[in-house]
Amino acid sequence: MNDDIIGRPPGRQSDTNPTGRFSDRVEDYVRSRPGYPDEVLDILRAETGLTPAARVADVGSGTGISSALFLRNGNPVRGVEPNPEMRAAAERLLAGFKGFQSIAGSAEATTLPDRSVDYVVAGQAFHWFDRDRARIEFTRILRPGGWVVLMWNTRRTDTPFLVAYEDLLRRYGTDYREVRHDTLGPAEVGAVFGRGYARRVLPNEQRFDLAGLKGRLLSSSYVPAAGHPDHAPMLADLEQVFARHQEADRVRFQYDTEVYFGRTT
Repeated sequence: MNDDIIGRPPGRQSDTNPTGRFSDRVEDYVRSRPGYPDEVLDILRAETGLTPAARVADVGSGTGISSALFLRNGNPVRGVEPNPEMRAAAERLLAGFKGFQSIAGSAEATTLPDRSVDYVVAGQAFHWFDRDRARIEFTRILRPGGWVVLMWNTRRTDTPFLVAYEDLLRRYGTDYREVRHDTLGPAEVGAVFGRGYARRVLPNEQRFDLAGLKGRLLSSSYVPAAGHPDHAPMLADLEQVFARHQEADRVRFQYDTEVYFGRTT
């Protein structure tokens, strides 16, 4: 279950069911969400000893965006995802990779055997987990010396377009203030790691025409879907934002790809 947010107020779990939040947004998610830079693999090779032989559990694997990064590296990947619509999308999109196994499970109950993987990866998903239960589960399924890797594509807000887009989310987001990324601090991230962790940041970006920008917006679980009274006004305002900030009929979505890695014990 991926999203472009990174958390919730410390100590608080989501008031809504995270498993079902994305069921009606899967196609926009597939078309519009960013991947992860290949440089993530360079970091993990250099700092954790990642090799193509390492077995990876991608927990909260969603539509398979983070799984694809490791599958391209040659790693066997078990994608653990509780949402059936997102899981089906991953199975369709990753069908060409022999090393991909799709599993109906959650961060707290992956169904994987004890000591069966070398890496637990969570891409754009850790903020939905019960952190204490997930740490216990990760420790159970990891082999001795195994690694946990948390990744987020964190949308920047330092250009006129991105400031305007952020303002639009604040106006129309149904629970955006409750789940926005800057509520997740070092204590919440560090809760899964037993002996400290490292953080690395990489640049990432997407370019969208108007149709792509609409899809990117509608892939977010906290914006009004079709049928909501704010849906049409929100899209009208988005068109104005695009018109003001487009260059050559495109706008730039810029991210910091944040990578956290460490061990649970």
